[in-house]
Amino acid sequence: MTIAPARTARPVAFGAHWVEDWAPLGRCAKSDPDALFVQGAAQQTAKAVCQGCPVIAECLADALDNRTEFGVWGGMTERERRALLKRRPNILSWASLFAQARAAQGEQGEHGAVSA
Repeated sequence: MTIAPARTARPVAFGAHWVEDWAPLGRCAKSDPDALFVQGAAQQTAKAVCQGCPVIAECLADALDNRTEFGVWGGMTERERRALLKRRPNILSWASLFAQARAAQGEQGEHGAVSA
């Protein structure tokens, strides 16, 4: 019996597109979730899972916007996220900030380098 409605799989978005339903696309989606909720030196191993993840920015933005306290999210530990939030308290939406940066980067790539 299915409790949740079946979702159609979305392809990984590249370029200037922001992925709203990012969790199933993460490199960690099929791994043991407890591996990302570790302490001490084991956090470096957990962070390595995030290397090359196609939705690392979406994951990090979600953790920052929701003030997620525990675990490695978007390649950052809880301590690293707290420090970033403390340094940048004026950011109201990390998802919007990252999406805008991705879109700008995509536009730059489409039109060539912008000269100063």
